[in-house]
Order: sequence, then C-alpha cells, then structure tokens
Amino acid sequence: MSVPNNRTLDILKKAEAGGYGILAQSCYDGNMALALVRAAEAQQSPAILQLFPITVTHGGGEFLRYCLDVAHNASVPIAVHLDHATDEAALELAVGLAERGVAFDSIMVDASHAETDEENIAIAVPWIERCNAAGVATEVELGRLEGGEAGLRVIEGGMLTDPTKADEFIAGTGADILAPSIGNLHGSYDFVGGPKFHQDILKDLQQRFKGRVPYICLHGTDALPDALFRECIENGVTKINVNSWCRDKYAETLSKSLATKPFPDAVDDAMAAFQKEAERMIVLFGSSGKA
Repeated sequence: MSVPNNRTLDILKKAEAGGYGILAQSCYDGNMALALVRAAEAQQSPAILQLFPITVTHGGGEFLRYCLDVAHNASVPIAVHLDHATDEAALELAVGLAERGVAFDSIMVDASHAETDEENIAIAVPWIERCNAAGVATEVELGRLEGGEAGLRVIEGGMLTDPTKADEFIAGTGADILAPSIGNLHGSYDFVGGPKFHQDILKDLQQRFKGRVPYICLHGTDALPDALFRECIENGVTKINVNSWCRDKYAETLSKSLATKPFPDAVDDAMAAFQKEAERMIVLFGSSGKA
C-alpha cells in the first residue's frame, strides 16, 4: 500500500481477501451520515461514508470533521471518502484540509475528462503526491464513464477501460483504487436499454491485481439488479459506490412524513428508511458480520 495504516485501504484489503463488497454510500447531510453508521453497526459491517465535492463545499471543514468523528468513533471500521474530485477548487479544498489535519481517508482524484491516459496521469499525480504525504489514499478512473452526479459536470463520450493499460496507469499515478469503465454510467440505464456490463474487463483486472493494489471500485449503480452486484463482486469489485438507493428512500420518507408529523419525528422516519436500505445493501454485498 502506498499509504500505510490507511483506513480505506485496510477495509478494502480485507474485503478482497474475504470476497465481499463494501458499501460506499453517498451522504448529503449529518442525518444520512449517522444513519449509515447505525446501519453498519447494526450489521457489524465495515463501510465507507462518501461525500461529493459539492457537499464539502457547502459544509466546509466543520462538516467533514463531523463525518470523520461519527465514522471513526463507530464500533465498526468506517472510512470517509471524497468521490469525484474533478476540478482544482474541489481538490484544493479537500487536500488543503488534509494538510491542516482534517483529512479524508481517501479521495478520488478524477481526471477522466482528460483526452488521453497521459494527460489523466499528468493532472492526477501532483494531487496524489500531496494526498500521500498527508496519509490520504487515492482513487483514479481509467477510461471514462458517461453521465453526471450531484454538482458534477456531465460527461459525454464514455470510453471503456483497456485492462492492458491498467498496470502502466496505476504505476504512473501511484493510486490505490481503480474505477474502471465497463459499460457502467452515472444516472439511469433506462435510456440505454438497461445495464450492459463488460464482465471480461473486471475478470482481467482481477487476475492482474488480485492480492495487491489497486482495489477495484464500481461506479454507476443506480437501479442495478441484485444479481449484477453479486457478479461484479465475484469478479473482483470491493468498493461499491451507492448514491440514489438510500438517498431516495430518505428524501421520499421525509417528504411524506412531514405532511403529518413534527419535523424531528419525520427526520427519524427518514433516517430509519435510509438505514434499512443501507442494511439491505450491506447484506447483499456480503459484508454483514465482517467487522
């Protein structure tokens, strides 16, 4: 591991060895963060509390510090990860906080918008070097996923990952986690006739990297069938990014409950709905009882 004693990498190393996946759940406020911790503790499972740059920009170092506190003080291993840091402002905020002692456990340095792998590496390396110096592990994307998520640029023109380039790419970046493009996308699969994943890419990467970094991360998981999650885990995925599954349960329940209940009670309902869905994911990914 390029970053010793790193919480994210320790969680993913054990997941790879045990053949299970880790829920990396996006959280948008403190209630979601706490609900994720409760789900992980209830299932005695490791987890990753994930934030988007827009959430960190809004909440600042104070909100990141809160997330680190609730995650690191949990009774099970929970890491805090920054997803899709694509622009200089987002990266400088996160890396600058880390250098001042308020550090994500891991950051995705996302330069997948680059025209070439060489440009991707050139953009990512200076940030990765600063991350490593601050004890922060890093994730990179080889290829390009189409679509967009909260506060992020919309990417068009997806490019599948070429596994034969993965060794050189990881060596060039020095990253610890790889997000491949296998036909997955950010957003709905309804417009492309459903998910059509290239499992051969995952199998190739699994053969190349089993037992060493990088660990493999699956993005673009909205509305995927359970069987597809299981297949990806069997083929080497350890970090599974989840956004809408739990978020939508939270938002829908909060909206409905506010019509008839006081605000604190409505929030309790929303957190319970989030926790229930997170627990379902934990069981599905096979990490229940693995803390």
